[in-house]
Amino acid sequence: MLYDPKKLLLLAGPCSLENETICRTVATELAALREKFPELNIVFKGSFDKANRTSLGGLRGPGLEHGLELLALVKKDYRFPVVTDVHLPEQCARVGTVADVLQIPAFLCRQTDLLVAAAKTGRIVNVKKGQFLSPYEMEFVTTKLRESGAAEIWQTERGTAFGYQNLVVDMRSFSIMAGNGFPALMDATHSVQLPGAAGGSSGGQREFVPMLARAALAAGADGLFVETHPDPSKAISDGPSQVPLDAFPALVESCLRVWRAVRV
Repeated sequence: MLYDPKKLLLLAGPCSLENETICRTVATELAALREKFPELNIVFKGSFDKANRTSLGGLRGPGLEHGLELLALVKKDYRFPVVTDVHLPEQCARVGTVADVLQIPAFLCRQTDLLVAAAKTGRIVNVKKGQFLSPYEMEFVTTKLRESGAAEIWQTERGTAFGYQNLVVDMRSFSIMAGNGFPALMDATHSVQLPGAAGGSSGGQREFVPMLARAALAAGADGLFVETHPDPSKAISDGPSQVPLDAFPALVESCLRVWRAVRV
């Protein structure tokens, strides 16, 4: 199993893989954090395709083949397991040749064929809780994965739709979802999104990322998902909610302090 309850599971990286320079810059910082904090269990994340852009003209990333090349580079040069999202059942087998963890996007968490295909790769599956689901309904999502033979299952909270263009996180979710028998993680950056609120793209309130991340760990979350970028203002996707890379180490250190406090 990749999940280790004795370590803080941290899925971290840029929203989109973008290019080799971005991947190497972020991976170098994450490697330094791994050396400094042995309690961290870091999985490098990045998307090869942002398939759910608000507008047709939104940039989508490097594509499947180049994206997998970038993930393979991170695995080889920085010794990180890697996670990326899949959007179609036919992508799963190919992605599973490189990625250690296949991620099911929140909007697709009830798509049975996608869940089954991801489970059958023999890789870990991390499924985001849909913005339209209660935490109680994740039982049915994880049951599909378990019955389809998933090697390991993670479930991630990323906020619930709260009126128009806003999300709210119910901190009870981690205890409720943990009742399914699988780790429950907090997506601290997508939870601060303002979907579709930036004139054809998603806005965000990154100033609330630290608060939500620490609150989730205090409430019992088993890990964190946090997107970070060297210059979020130039990111091709989700810039307003990504954490600037130079602020990332301080955020991680503060989260570790909370994680240690609640797990003594």
